[in-house]
Amino acid sequence: MNAVRLTPPAGPIRATIPLASSKSESNRALIINALTGFRGTLHNVSAARDSQTMIRLLKSEDPVADVLDAGTTMRFLTAYFAVTGQHKTLTGTPRMCERPIGILVDALRTLGADIQYLKNEGFPPLKTNGFTADGTNRLAIRGDVSSQYISALLMIAPTLPDGLTLELTGEVGSRPYIEMTLRQMEHFGVTSVADWTAKTITVPPTPYTATDYAVESDWSGASYWFSMVALAEDESSEIELLGLKENSLQGDSAIVQIMRPLGVESTFTDQGVKLTKIPAQTSLAWDFTDCPDLAQTVAVCCAVKNIPLTLTGIESLKIKETDRVLALQTELKKVGAELVEVEKNTRYEVRQLAEITEIPTFATYDDHRMAMAFAPIAMRREVVIEEPGVVAKSYPSFWDDMAKVTGIQFVG
Repeated sequence: MNAVRLTPPAGPIRATIPLASSKSESNRALIINALTGFRGTLHNVSAARDSQTMIRLLKSEDPVADVLDAGTTMRFLTAYFAVTGQHKTLTGTPRMCERPIGILVDALRTLGADIQYLKNEGFPPLKTNGFTADGTNRLAIRGDVSSQYISALLMIAPTLPDGLTLELTGEVGSRPYIEMTLRQMEHFGVTSVADWTAKTITVPPTPYTATDYAVESDWSGASYWFSMVALAEDESSEIELLGLKENSLQGDSAIVQIMRPLGVESTFTDQGVKLTKIPAQTSLAWDFTDCPDLAQTVAVCCAVKNIPLTLTGIESLKIKETDRVLALQTELKKVGAELVEVEKNTRYEVRQLAEITEIPTFATYDDHRMAMAFAPIAMRREVVIEEPGVVAKSYPSFWDDMAKVTGIQFVG
């Protein structure tokens, strides 16, 4: 498929969506279960390509582990292969090999891992060559680059002879993802002490307990449906999303609070959450430090609704599957809006430019979230999304679900 053409619904949108399960929860559960010797039973594991790649590589005896474009898989497996003493070469797509991993590798080396870079210092591909614990049980690591580095270290911490205390320096980004990791570790029998004031997390040496674990549906995937309800023209539109919990482990459940001022009310049910339309406010400012994966969705929604948006905490978007800040700046122009950098690397604003009449065609930059963030525009106008297959990374059934509320035609 080269592109997908989406057309607006003829009336109110009404659908019940069985959401994909959480990639973030699945990938953590897979690593922790591997550290039990694969003795636990995991339910509702994500069908997303990233998680399926993790499953395949955890069980593979091949000396080369190709993570494709999965950043979480690369980071978690680097720590897992290192601490379990495996000799593995980790590589991925060209873009994956441009994404930094030096902070994590430096930390693992301090703990006793033998890791070498095979091409560029600080970037994949790399090779793990065994592990010899040297008694180190305390590390300082930056908290403002990627929470995945921190989660990778936390999950292997209880397997170290003396456990591990992490000192987080600078601002702590995506804290809910770190807390998700700690709560999943607790489910498998490992308690920890997190002092967010002192910015330290201590994990004692404790064997993981093999147990059952059920993965929740994906709040990141839910965010696109919030955007569709916000953009729906008919005020009676409503969508029910199945499998979501009000007290979720996932930081992206913040979409409930973010989307209320954009015109979406959330009502939790026994099955999930029902979304209905309410009046929207005239502007929004949000700090995305703890939920950066929501920024694209919210930016597009505000651009189309002509609601001025101020975004902070999106610095990490520049080292994702693509430079998401640059990608947004390019693609928002196609709907007559712009993403302006007001303070360098700190504060951005979405502003309206002019009304666009032609059918926009959006590039996706090999980034699943670009495709899904721009798709809800189809609630108001015809759009074309290039390379729609990128959604397989996190939400393989997205277009099937989208077909329940809008016209859809695959091209090429």
